Amino acid sequence: MNDQIRPPRYEIRAQHTDSSVTVYQAYRPAIGLPAARDGRFPPAWKRDRMTWIKPSFLWMMYRCGWGAKEGQETVLAVEITRDGLAWALQNAELSHYVRGVHADQADWKRSLRRSPARVQWDPERDLHLNPLPYRSLQLGLSGEAVRRYADEWLVSVTDVTPLAHEIHGLVRSGDLDGAARLLPAETPLADLGAPLPALAGR
Repeated sequence: MNDQIRPPRYEIRAQHTDSSVTVYQAYRPAIGLPAARDGRFPPAWKRDRMTWIKPSFLWMMYRCGWGAKEGQETVLAVEITRDGLAWALQNAELSHYVRGVHADQADWKRSLRRSPARVQWDPERDLHLNPLPYRSLQLGLSGEAVRRYADEWLVSVTDVTPLAHEIHGLVRSGDLDGAARLLPAETPLADLGAPLPALAGR
């Protein structure tokens, strides 16, 4: 990828509509299969733990090993409201201290304790799951954000494990063009509301 078409280093890209955004998570089948079947998370899903959502399909594949890692065998596409994502981002803090974004480490720690969401930027991945020179958003939800995610923002839950396996099979066979054609169409997200200081990356 040349410099003319390389995405900005920090940019949210996702499959989205005017009212919703798709993010990805991976769970053991006991959680993932009921969630996809019922369109909501089952009682075994822990609301008192931080949960990380990822708008990048390929970063999710990197994290779960194409659905092969233990405890991450069921890959879910979770459609949430656009307003919900905007709320999470507007109430988020960076997951690590960044000089110039925060006054000092103590200020960042105070903000982090108050924030129900955490923003983390990790290298985006290609079809071979190698890092790319620009970043992908990971968004950690806790407390109020977890409850809103499960009870208010959820639109649909789809098991995309077969898609993950199909794309992985094409990659392994060397058919990268075929694999790329099956990837979800992820485009930049804009108009998420007020400026989002927690998205300032370095």
